[in-house]
Amino acid sequence: MVGMIVKEDIERVRAVADLYDIVSATVTLKPSGTGTFVGLCPFHDEKTPSFSVRPSLGVWHCFGCGAGGDVFKYVEQKENIDFREAVEFLADRYHIEMHYKQEQNSDSQARGSKRARLLEANEEAQKFFVSNLGTKEAAPARELLSGRNFTPQQSAHFSCGYAPKGWDNLVRYLANKGFTRQELLDAGLARLGQRGIYDYFRGRLTWPIRDSTGRTLGFGARKLYDDDSISAKYINTPDTVLYRKTQVLYGIDLAKANIVKKRQVVIVEGYTDVMACHLAGIDTAVATCGTAFGVEHAKIVRRLIADDSLGAIQLVGPLKVDGQSVSSRIVFTFDGDAAGQKAALHAFGLDSAFLTQTFVAVADNNLDPCDLRIQRGDEAVRSLVAHASPLYDFVIDTVINRFDTSYTTGQMGAIKAVAPLIAQIRDRSLLDLYMRKAVRSIGVDLAVMRNEVESARRRLKVRDDDAYAQKHNVIPPFGQQINDDRNAGFKASRMEIIKSSAKNQHYYRVDDAVFMCEQQFMALLLQVPLAFNEQLFAKLTLNNFITPVFRTLFQAFVAAGGLPVGNVSQGLWLHMMTKAAGPLLESVITELSVMPLPLPAASDSLEDAGNRQNQQVSNGSPSDLLRKATSAESKYANELLIRLLDIGYMRRIGAARARMAKLKDGQEKLELLGKITSMEAARKNLQSQIM
Repeated sequence: MVGMIVKEDIERVRAVADLYDIVSATVTLKPSGTGTFVGLCPFHDEKTPSFSVRPSLGVWHCFGCGAGGDVFKYVEQKENIDFREAVEFLADRYHIEMHYKQEQNSDSQARGSKRARLLEANEEAQKFFVSNLGTKEAAPARELLSGRNFTPQQSAHFSCGYAPKGWDNLVRYLANKGFTRQELLDAGLARLGQRGIYDYFRGRLTWPIRDSTGRTLGFGARKLYDDDSISAKYINTPDTVLYRKTQVLYGIDLAKANIVKKRQVVIVEGYTDVMACHLAGIDTAVATCGTAFGVEHAKIVRRLIADDSLGAIQLVGPLKVDGQSVSSRIVFTFDGDAAGQKAALHAFGLDSAFLTQTFVAVADNNLDPCDLRIQRGDEAVRSLVAHASPLYDFVIDTVINRFDTSYTTGQMGAIKAVAPLIAQIRDRSLLDLYMRKAVRSIGVDLAVMRNEVESARRRLKVRDDDAYAQKHNVIPPFGQQINDDRNAGFKASRMEIIKSSAKNQHYYRVDDAVFMCEQQFMALLLQVPLAFNEQLFAKLTLNNFITPVFRTLFQAFVAAGGLPVGNVSQGLWLHMMTKAAGPLLESVITELSVMPLPLPAASDSLEDAGNRQNQQVSNGSPSDLLRKATSAESKYANELLIRLLDIGYMRRIGAARARMAKLKDGQEKLELLGKITSMEAARKNLQSQIM
């Protein structure tokens, strides 16, 4: 067994790993204030962004589900791996060599994490398949591609390959590259038989299935020979540590940037359909891999096309996109036959906000995009997507059109058939509209349809879900900027942000001025510890805090060594605090670290502070030394510090007065009165320092 990773290597990875780079690979992030970015949380289903990332501090937090942590924690949760594997994952990505403390009696060398090894095996397998596409044996594969109007150059662009016939060609090739039998089995590249392991992909045309960053997770392969032992026309890598069919989309590596830019994605059914669409100019096409489009796929797509340009206002439905004629949308290219209609009905199970942007494109004669391109050219493919119909309309019209509604019995048949479909529209705000459209098409009274729909709704136990309603826990745009202390609305704006931060935290539910002061103080202490006056800070004690979580956090601060000196890095400061606080307070620290402060941006002057909140500016990295505080940060930090000291004096004075009231006249009472007078003078002196 390989021993523990040496601490120095972990810190090297922490210093180099770019949290923004890691998160933005799968989450569309938008700048929102000083060094903060927001997007839709990848760990729970949401429609309003509450996921906040602070790259300069190396921390992230979701104000919706409460998850948060550093770059290692993000990789752990996103990739479903442990801490050690997360470190090795990032070390591999940033080309950092790992060193290990060898276990006693162990002479094995570090070989990298299991995940990294499987990724390497898949990359080598892809090189092997591509190199074999030009061989004499691969002629049937090349003929199939050319027969679908794909040139060799176009096939190479999509990384098409060929898995040769035989028993263990790939196994032997990868074994010579140093991969073990178990690694090939774990990667889904080989299977175990009576005579040993053998190639899973044999005598087939192959496509690499990659993630949005271009890493090969698995493969799809098409049958070429009649004597193939596997009868299925297409096979895919079985579910592995890397590859989960419900969470991958073929072509996402090629389409992601265009999907984000155009806010459009086209879902097709096959690998050659993706190729045909991209070559025809539909560069947002992707395909599911051996499974129906499901909830996990919808989450991936919605995060890429979501529009939160109006902050907390929920934008649902097709939206206009600058520079293109069609609106934002998700287009399914279902076949018009029974199987296609069944697939369309399956989509009804997805959430309402997703479905408001969902369209269906069906070509004449049920041609898929690849066949359509062969028979009618690229323009026909583009026209197919451009003239897609809304999903609800497509399904409802398809059912109604099967009946002859010129007869009463046909009308009733249409009602009985379409009512259960309309009943499945969970969004109450759309339900009435579609009932009215249906009755106009059928030619019956609305009351008849409404009775059938409500009956079906009760029978099917459909859950109401208003996609257009304001969601709970909606927070205002993070990092709201304030221009000038002298502005009339400054104090009101500050209080609005302070109250918002207090309302949306997950560790203490109370709307209290003392709590908000303590919360803001702790957030500043974590984000800008050099902002505080050291002499004043030295007077602070545990008794200055009343909120239990902040009392404990202050104890952790003392255990971490108190205020840091200037040669401590941003990331190390938070790491020290997290280590001192322990796992119970880790989520509190990450949430406070990304919490917006009611202050101008660190790099802005008061005059232009409000003008740059939507610009993405460089805010350093966790490896940078703790930055000096701005004058606005220092002023606010010491305001909070003075208030906490003042509250401490107030409590001690109150306790002393209560004690004095119980004493008889005498020396002890006079001494206590002197102490009270001294504390009141100190308190008055503190209050005079609040400008």
